[in-house]
Amino acid sequence: MADHGYQTRTWEELKAETLARAERGAYPVFAIKPDDARAALAMIRDLDPDAWGGAWMAVGDRSMERAQKAEASGISAAAQHYLYAWRLYTLGRWPVMSAPNKRASYDRAQAAFAAYGRLVTPAIEPLSIPFEGKMIKAWLHKPDGVARPPVTINIGGSDLWKDSVAIQARGFIEHGIAVIAVDKPGTADAPVPAHPGAERMISAIIDILQTRSDLDGSRVIVRGQSWGSYWSARAAYGEAARLKGAVFQSGPVHRYFQREWQQEAFGTKEFLFDYVPSRLHMLGVASIEEAFAVMPSLSLLDGDLIEQPTPPMLLIGGARDTQVPFSDFVLMLEHGSPKHAWVNPAGQTMGRSLSVKDDDIFHEVVVPWVRHQFGW
Repeated sequence: MADHGYQTRTWEELKAETLARAERGAYPVFAIKPDDARAALAMIRDLDPDAWGGAWMAVGDRSMERAQKAEASGISAAAQHYLYAWRLYTLGRWPVMSAPNKRASYDRAQAAFAAYGRLVTPAIEPLSIPFEGKMIKAWLHKPDGVARPPVTINIGGSDLWKDSVAIQARGFIEHGIAVIAVDKPGTADAPVPAHPGAERMISAIIDILQTRSDLDGSRVIVRGQSWGSYWSARAAYGEAARLKGAVFQSGPVHRYFQREWQQEAFGTKEFLFDYVPSRLHMLGVASIEEAFAVMPSLSLLDGDLIEQPTPPMLLIGGARDTQVPFSDFVLMLEHGSPKHAWVNPAGQTMGRSLSVKDDDIFHEVVVPWVRHQFGW
């Protein structure tokens, strides 16, 4: 966890904060048992990223072994053991694969998630889409008993990627809505960095949807979270005619991309650790100064996009967000096509707060809005 001059916590502070978040099930230590968090943290002595990846991977291996034994014995709990192993491995690679053990932990997380997806009903299928000589890798789940369901394309954020998004978005399935979960540009398996125009990834997915007989490619909503929302917005501008809606949740718009905000954001403690390395990786740059130079090119205001028409949009945010300026939310709200908005006055990024969790927002705000747009 190289500090790049912006490390926000000492090891002891990070250890205490990670355990505290595990005890209350908070971002990004979702659903990890405090005892397992203690076991992993006890193996780590400093801010070395390889030590972090190796420790969580070791604890994840225990759950993976339980899952494999349960599956071999035909025990129905095997899927949940695989899912829990995925959670541990995912924290091992979080927020980005900056060391060999973190890369290995990511690979094991993908294997655990694939095993989980194979065992649940309906299954979560791997989906690969050819794209500019590479592949877009995604997860697809289709509801049972629906011949041609409408589709949500769910875009991951800078640190919670397609598999994390697929878990929550599975809540659409019970409403007869299919789910595609994909990495945003510049993260995980995405084939392009986070540069203007990378939303063409989403266009390629829409192209494929319109060729499939088992999905309704004429009814598609794109949904982003955090940085993923930025790409849902860009997709909404570029694909207004082919989308039924777009969800924008705590995404950057303009001020976020300016140097004065980035200098402040690089010191955020809302992000557990390694905010700077995650941003450099996403942008495909090697230094903070390079990041400062590239960021302004992503502004939706300066790029003359913000006034362009879109399909219906739902904006979600927290008025006390320290990762994305709330003024960006207001800017998006005040320009372009009419929009719907939901704001948590006490909310931080994603609109979450101590009393309002991510899943609350998803089930009580996002799902009803998406169903309404689909007439479902």
